[in-house]
Amino acid sequence: MGAGASLSICKSFSSIQVRHTTNKVSPDLQFSRERSTFGVPLETLLQGATQCGVPSLVTQMVEYLEVFGLERVGIFRIGGSVNKIKELKQKYNQGEKVDLINDGDVDSVASLLKLFLKELPVAVFPENICSGLLKTFQEHKINTTECIENMKQLLTCLPKAHQNLLQFLSAFLLKIAMHSEVNFMTLENLSIVFGPALFKVPVSPLACEEQRLYNGLLLYLLQHHEMLFVDLNPCFSQRQADGLQGSNTEDAGRDRLTLLSASSHPT
Repeated sequence: MGAGASLSICKSFSSIQVRHTTNKVSPDLQFSRERSTFGVPLETLLQGATQCGVPSLVTQMVEYLEVFGLERVGIFRIGGSVNKIKELKQKYNQGEKVDLINDGDVDSVASLLKLFLKELPVAVFPENICSGLLKTFQEHKINTTECIENMKQLLTCLPKAHQNLLQFLSAFLLKIAMHSEVNFMTLENLSIVFGPALFKVPVSPLACEEQRLYNGLLLYLLQHHEMLFVDLNPCFSQRQADGLQGSNTEDAGRDRLTLLSASSHPT
């Protein structure tokens, strides 16, 4: 896949139009939508972003997990408390103060993060972008240099909010994998867990095989994170360096918990 093909995908994405309706919305329903956080487009949540264009609730959950969850065995594989997940989700949706330290636990917060990603109306990798990435991966993965260059062009086609979240999550997953000798969550395992959350695979007889391919693509992206994302958003350079070095301790990490008791902002 050359630059021309990459640009055509960018153009096809930008040509998508959103149809606006003039139908009036009841006050109760309108209030509910304004206070919602889950199931809301990333662009809508940007007004609540606090770090590098990433929604504040994502930053809050990730910082909590960086402090308390890096050495949690099976993090993201083991499901959390259904009741806690429901309660935390409701608080975020209602714009209430969310105290993850006192109200959450590692497995529940990890499950909540995956749920947030799965409920995005448009996946982190929109359909017309991820199909181009998969084609490039399948055709050029033997030639790493060519594959990386084509993928970098395609990643720039992502909407900015999606680019930011992808880069932020990738750096975080690298940190998790740095502790795989303790938590057993290698990049391979993380790709299997996060593939369904980042790619929306349509239901079909071939869905399982297609998901397996996208999981492999995600693994490749994570393995080449430093080469793929270096030019996208320099705001994440320090976080990426921390992930690659894996040098943060739990005590040092506690100093970064500025968001764990912050209020989520209604959108």
